[in-house]
Amino acid sequence: MGLVEDTPRPRRGLSDLMSRWQTDLISRPGFQAWAARFPLTRGLVRRDGERLFDLVAGFVYSQTLFACVQLELFEDLAAAPKAPLTLALARGLTEQRMTALCQSAAALGLIKRRRDGRYALARLGAALIGVPGLIEMVRHHDILYRDMADPVALLRDEVETELAGFWPYVLGQTQAAPEDGVVQQYSRLMAQSQAMVAQETLQTVSFAKAQVVMDVGGGTGAFLRHVQVAYPKLKTILFDLPDVVTGAEGMEAIGGSFLDPLPRAADTITLIRVLYDHTDETVDHLLRNVFDALPAGGRIVISEPMSGGAHPARATDGYFSFYTMAMRTGRVRSHSEIAEKLERVGFADAQIAKTGRPYVTSVVMAEKA
Repeated sequence: MGLVEDTPRPRRGLSDLMSRWQTDLISRPGFQAWAARFPLTRGLVRRDGERLFDLVAGFVYSQTLFACVQLELFEDLAAAPKAPLTLALARGLTEQRMTALCQSAAALGLIKRRRDGRYALARLGAALIGVPGLIEMVRHHDILYRDMADPVALLRDEVETELAGFWPYVLGQTQAAPEDGVVQQYSRLMAQSQAMVAQETLQTVSFAKAQVVMDVGGGTGAFLRHVQVAYPKLKTILFDLPDVVTGAEGMEAIGGSFLDPLPRAADTITLIRVLYDHTDETVDHLLRNVFDALPAGGRIVISEPMSGGAHPARATDGYFSFYTMAMRTGRVRSHSEIAEKLERVGFADAQIAKTGRPYVTSVVMAEKA
């Protein structure tokens, strides 16, 4: 299958000794001071120092982005470059504070400072506006930031996270609603960000040979609407909780729980951003139900952010792993771990399909023999 191993082979003794020697050497303050002066190493030391500083200052950078989004700075500058005073007066800030925000955003490459002192939107800021769901994702992050205020307590499972109470309501598993506006904000986020996932999935996977595609756990049908555009003659079925599919329009929808037997109505079943929301026990149960629902030769397509496994990835192992931890319902899994789960329930020929933007989603497919 060409799968990436999650657990690398143990190193030989000499490799361990060399690694320990290198670590001991680099971690000495005296060596760092020498390396910062030596012509052949000072560039590397400077780059390492900058990377470490970025890690320390990362939260401040994120809050700069959050402030710009909350103040709708990017949309304003997209219309025309503006002076700090003009921007400040429209937002109830002093010119000094607005200049500080603009300077910070410019340092991060989100906007750029012109010679006349005005600020204009940079390419990165323009992309932020253009990527569907990204603005809503930034707005949504204040919840995650509060949940990660004490990351050690989160790792020890000693805190009640906001995401843990928020997600079950969104998924229709509780009647305890969060604050007003939060669900609407999340609904916009899901609808818009699903567009990115759909684009990557449809560029990676062909449904040309499928007869009927059933999207399990598909919410109100955001992914299937993109499938319908790409394959207008393809029959599609949406499957999710009864209260959820009532919001779907323009497609056949079946209400139910994927923990119960699934309808045997499709030759292709998709799971789009579903597995990482759930525990291993739930995932194994769901995959068995999918296997039972498919005919011989039927195909399962799984698309979601996936761990890098033996090669940790920043977007998934560095971000989504903590996001799902705060949700307290699931975790990110590697391509090979998902493939192994598929094979355990009976699927064959599990394949990892590379996507153009793995930080958006990755794809694993398999067939029922």
